Amino acid sequence: MEEFKTVAIFNYSHEIVVLKHLLEQEGISYFFENEIMSSFAPMYSNALGGIKLKIHPNDYEKVQQLLDNLNNNLKIV
Repeated sequence: MEEFKTVAIFNYSHEIVVLKHLLEQEGISYFFENEIMSSFAPMYSNALGGIKLKIHPNDYEKVQQLLDNLNNNLKIV
């Protein structure tokens, strides 16, 4: 896990649900650091540094494209 790289940080566990599905659909290895702690103690999320998406560096470009598409398509008015 030392070679995994943080590519995004989220504040709440509900923000990563769709992203998890997309990563699994693409077959990308990932894990979310602090996900469990933030889900049962959401007020500690900032103190823990947020929920960090960690991926293998070889998948960086593919994940960055997924994140960009997700941010562009999920705008809340």
